[in-house]
Amino acid sequence: MNTFFHSVALEKEKCIGCTTCIKRCPTEAIRVRNGKAKIDSKRCIDCGECIRVCPKNAKRAHSTRLDALEHWKYKVAIPAPALFGQFNNLNDIDIVLNGLKKIGFDEVYEVSRGAEVVSDVTKTLFDQNKLKKPVISSACPAVVRLIRQRFPSLIDNVLPLKAPMEVTARMAKNEISARLGMPMEEIGVFFITPCPAKVTDFAAPIGSASSWVDGAISIAKIFPRLSEAMDKEVDINNLERIARSGMLGVNWATSGGESKASFEERYLAADGIENVINVLEQIEDERIQDIDFIELNACSGGCVGGVLCVENPYIAKTRIHRLHKYLPEKQNHYDNSMNSIINWTQELEYTPVMKLSEDINEAFTMMNEIEELRKKLPQIDCGSCGSPTCKAFAEDVVKGKVKETDCVFILRQKVKNAADALSQIGAYDESK
Repeated sequence: MNTFFHSVALEKEKCIGCTTCIKRCPTEAIRVRNGKAKIDSKRCIDCGECIRVCPKNAKRAHSTRLDALEHWKYKVAIPAPALFGQFNNLNDIDIVLNGLKKIGFDEVYEVSRGAEVVSDVTKTLFDQNKLKKPVISSACPAVVRLIRQRFPSLIDNVLPLKAPMEVTARMAKNEISARLGMPMEEIGVFFITPCPAKVTDFAAPIGSASSWVDGAISIAKIFPRLSEAMDKEVDINNLERIARSGMLGVNWATSGGESKASFEERYLAADGIENVINVLEQIEDERIQDIDFIELNACSGGCVGGVLCVENPYIAKTRIHRLHKYLPEKQNHYDNSMNSIINWTQELEYTPVMKLSEDINEAFTMMNEIEELRKKLPQIDCGSCGSPTCKAFAEDVVKGKVKETDCVFILRQKVKNAADALSQIGAYDESK
């Protein structure tokens, strides 16, 4: 693909070129040039880490506006289970689901329902021994895109199932269309998202050519209106009973939730992009043994740590766990009729955005040039040049994007050499 959709964007007027973001980007997608950050769309995986660390809030995530609901005859909200962790003293998720109906949705269908189905299918595939181990979860789109870029040898390990968001959207449209006799084209399904990677995933889905999701509204954007709707006096006894998911599905909001829903042991769950990269490197080096399933979340704490959430992820995680005593274990199950809904229809492919050249001989020449220049650099990865590391700077120089003298250390040495040469000329003139 030559085109890339991204939800993460830069607000140049706020950017001060501080280089904080370039050091935290997991794919080295950001550079600072002429005093402003610049995001390489080919490398960006929309993990949102730059949004999280920017001290000036110069990065933001595009998401669907609430007024987009007006364009649909029947409006359906599919909230991520992370939404339930945003509210204090919540003991009934139906309060949240009813609140969504109050602010303009005709129906609410929890993503935790799709999560329970995905967990069921995962178990079935393991029992059939059809997967390459260790199997890596496909639930976090930022992680899947990271694998496509930096760890192509692990592509075959990725679970070939659509994420719960996509599964839930299709389940909702099928059920509502059959029940109401309504064409699917009139049913708008909107995901309430905790992160920008999920916004990108509905616009450019993984594992299929198109998405059944019609919009992704950030939790942060919908939270004020939803809170206001929920704050109005609620009669628990007369509350519409909407929830159709259990503890196993809601647990997907937190790191380890997916693993616990599918496995009793022999799994590993890691969260936070740096930890994710570390685990992927160890899998690639075959240093992780006796593990069947690996759950990876780019955000710390899992989806509750998404940059589009409003609550501290650790507080939200505690709130999710408190809901256990109010929920059944599980309410949704997989059957063979769901195969067309849940399985990938397109294989995952390597995205060679880091290739130096299409010509292999030219690429080897460039690699040698990069290595020679890298040896001349100070190896302290200060970021003053606007590139995240000395190696990345050397690559930028060889690609013709910057000059060697953009490194302050090389520039200082050149200035010193020139001053020494002038000094020697002066000394020579005086000796005549």
